Amino acid sequence: MRARIIAGGVVSSIAVLVIGWQLGGQTAVTAPAQQTTTSGSGTTGTSTGTSSSGSTGTGATSGTAGSSGTGTGTTSGSSASGTFAGDTTQTRYGPVQVQITVANGKITDVTALQLTNSDGRSVQISQQAAPILRQEALQAQSAQIQSVSGATFTSEGYTTSLQSAIDKAGL
Repeated sequence: MRARIIAGGVVSSIAVLVIGWQLGGQTAVTAPAQQTTTSGSGTTGTSTGTSSSGSTGTGATSGTAGSSGTGTGTTSGSSASGTFAGDTTQTRYGPVQVQITVANGKITDVTALQLTNSDGRSVQISQQAAPILRQEALQAQSAQIQSVSGATFTSEGYTTSLQSAIDKAGL
């Protein structure tokens, strides 16, 4: 009986992962692109559309809406680069905080700095949910990600902190 329960849990987990993977693979519908060009002292142009391009002091950088930054070569995407820590979000089971690594306006890594820790069970749930949430965030390149079933508080704290980090990065 116990083996049957474990097998059911494994099959359910795989199904959730496959569904999440399929949902994450859907194409997004975006508004038509509008471009603005700015030349000058190393800041990129910005626009209200989905893309912009600008000229920096020594190279060209094209970026996403609302981005700004500096560049010294020719790159694609926003020139925002670096590591940005999101605000710590307090949940029922403890604090959650994530940090993103951005290269040329693209999220290249998401690291959980803090996860729920009020008891052993919340730690276990967070450890299981964190890799799934990380993969979702990297795929979506935003905080608009699916919550992990059974880890609602962790998921909500993760997405809130992730959005804060994205805002700090100017993405």
